[in-house]
Amino acid sequence: MNMNFIPASTFFTSLTPDERVFLLIRHGERRHITPEDPDFGAHVGLTERGRKQALALGKCIPAEGDMSFFSSPVGRCIETAQNIGKGRGIENPHIEKLDCLAEYFVQDYDEYTKVLRAGFYEGICEWMQNEAAGKPRGDKEAFAPLAARSEDMLAMMFEKGNCRFNIFATHDAWVVPCLTHFCEMQFSPKRWMNFLTGMAVAATPRGKRIVPITALDSGWLEF
Repeated sequence: MNMNFIPASTFFTSLTPDERVFLLIRHGERRHITPEDPDFGAHVGLTERGRKQALALGKCIPAEGDMSFFSSPVGRCIETAQNIGKGRGIENPHIEKLDCLAEYFVQDYDEYTKVLRAGFYEGICEWMQNEAAGKPRGDKEAFAPLAARSEDMLAMMFEKGNCRFNIFATHDAWVVPCLTHFCEMQFSPKRWMNFLTGMAVAATPRGKRIVPITALDSGWLEF
């Protein structure tokens, strides 16, 4: 079981010339969101430190190789992709907005909204624990099946990303399930993933390696 995040700079330094990268990353630092927020933080952008974090991540990416950018339509994810590009030296990167990166694991939106209001971290963790235990799914399950949808997420990234470096800026709610499925990481409401932390896939025609990485000092947030 892997419970450690590798520094992004270490990961990018380790790449071989024939490896292509697909990076599923949580946005940079934002202000706190409460369950009472009417749109659950859809309007909340990055802090100044969040923008600097994304710029620093972009500077870690090797200069050789083209890049593509994909993002949740939510502003803080778009800002994250923009600043990663700027850090890499791309002043105005083209960013394709993907609705699926905003709600990829949602099966029933009304039920999902109830989970957000009742307790976001608790709801996500309960879903993943139920999946691991093989508990029966109800007709109004908020979330899609974890394993199948995580594999779908990776397949979507491979289909969309056609450059050497492919950046997918999204939310913790969709990075955490993928890290749980592919890297066997464990999360709880008291121990969550940090900003600008995620899952990096280095792929060649011969195979792939999947690595949990962070652009910050630690990939963990302790509550």
